[in-house]
Amino acid sequence: MRGHRSDLTRLRIALTVFFALDGFIFAGWVVRIPAIKEQTGASASALGLALLGVSAGAVITMMLTGRLCRRYGTHQVTVVCAVLLSLSVALPPLTHSAVALGAVLLVFGAAYGSINVAFNSAAVDLVAVLRRPIMPSFHAAFSLGGMTGAGLGGLVAGSLSPAQHLLGLTVIGLLVTLLAGRTLLRIQPPVPAGTSPEQKSAPRRLDTRTRGLVITFGLIALCTAYGEGALADWSALHLEHDLDATAGVAAVGYSCFALAMTIGRLTGTKLLERLGQTRTLVGGGTTAALGMLLGALAPSVWAALLGFMITGLGLANLFPVAVERAGRLAGPDGVAIASTLGYGGMLLGPPAIGFMADWFSLPTALTSVAALAATAAAIALLTRRAATA
Repeated sequence: MRGHRSDLTRLRIALTVFFALDGFIFAGWVVRIPAIKEQTGASASALGLALLGVSAGAVITMMLTGRLCRRYGTHQVTVVCAVLLSLSVALPPLTHSAVALGAVLLVFGAAYGSINVAFNSAAVDLVAVLRRPIMPSFHAAFSLGGMTGAGLGGLVAGSLSPAQHLLGLTVIGLLVTLLAGRTLLRIQPPVPAGTSPEQKSAPRRLDTRTRGLVITFGLIALCTAYGEGALADWSALHLEHDLDATAGVAAVGYSCFALAMTIGRLTGTKLLERLGQTRTLVGGGTTAALGMLLGALAPSVWAALLGFMITGLGLANLFPVAVERAGRLAGPDGVAIASTLGYGGMLLGPPAIGFMADWFSLPTALTSVAALAATAAAIALLTRRAATA
């Protein structure tokens, strides 16, 4: 029994490391986008199309990854995808046109989307065995990895070329995968009590009700990811153009949101244990909606920053809970469906905000984040009985 508990602890640590590595590598790439744009000579529109390669690659491969996890195991697929992610992040600096950049970003996006399905599926299995709502802690590790990767990228941007920096990420990624991957490959995916290994490996048939519930949780993930994508791309512009903030203060806007989301996820397990999933989803969506109304419509910079922080706290645990519930209902396929819808929201958010900003104004457009957060809360409230049945 003690050995089994020790294996679960080591497994949790290894998965946490992979979540953090994923955020670290992705953020390291993001901070070098301006330099890559200059290197390729791409226009803003051409760069935008090339960057769609990341989301497109992720969405295309997520459902396939769910099937691979069922066939080969979530731990094995996680390790293979970590190697591919680490290798592919070194490719963008080797390109010299927007078309070539878009092609390599399809590969990078495929690895990024695949590892997200694989380690979220592995985490769902661990949550089920431990019977504790620890899913937010894994996503907190992703957020912390992203903050570290972005901070390190900012520090080395002046002294290292994009090729040197991203090759360094490749080396770090492969070393971390070697160390954490050995633990992951040595430990069999845990099986909840009362479930035989044969039942665990058998594909789960998605009846109409189950598929509907999985899609429901996927819609909650979509509403959350829409807000993350919108704030990542538009918060600084809103602060600078609509509220006359300096460029330095405007850059702090997304950092406030990301920091609040990380804090929310670090405290997510305690919150879920106290409130349960439905109240956490409803409360989080409502909090995010109110926070974003403040962030979008506030007349001052500091009130808007406060609104962004409240939004981050509210959205923090919606995506982890949605993915965990989808995975518990339908295994890796459930994680894949919810993650695909989530990435669809992240893909939809920035351009949707842009179109609405042209039609109305940017502050008005940003209230759509509040509307979708409120929608997530409403979905969770309306389906609370079906989700727990």
